[in-house]
Amino acid sequence: MGWSALLATSIALSTMIAAAPIVRASAARRGEIRVVVRGLRNGEGRVGCSLFNDAEGFPRNREKGYRQMWTPIHNGSAVCEFKGIPAGTYAVAVLHDENSDGKMDFNWIGMPTKGYGFSNDAKATLLPPSFDAASFGYDGKGILSIPIDIVYRKLAL
Repeated sequence: MGWSALLATSIALSTMIAAAPIVRASAARRGEIRVVVRGLRNGEGRVGCSLFNDAEGFPRNREKGYRQMWTPIHNGSAVCEFKGIPAGTYAVAVLHDENSDGKMDFNWIGMPTKGYGFSNDAKATLLPPSFDAASFGYDGKGILSIPIDIVYRKLAL
């Protein structure tokens, strides 16, 4: 190997080594939002969690969310761990997808037949809650635990 090739290799290695702490520091500044879904009526299916970082699409259009995941159920609860989350304002929507079809199901009058919930335990009336009602701030450091109590609608006659 000639001197010019050796010099180029040394410069490339020095640049990679110098950049490595910057990448690690950047990743260390991001944290985790852990969503703990409680009160599931059974262990069937899975739980879907959608993390939104703005009002667009919240809560019905999970494709417009910042991150989404499906997680298994254990002992009446489920945990969604969103890692590498920067500081910001977020809201979460969850779904107990008992039949694993990936969507909310509704009865003949339009009421949900699956369990659902929102961060801040924001309440749904005839419509789902707003992003503002369900939103919370996150500083991007450490683990922020967000408990959500699942809701099952019952048809009142």
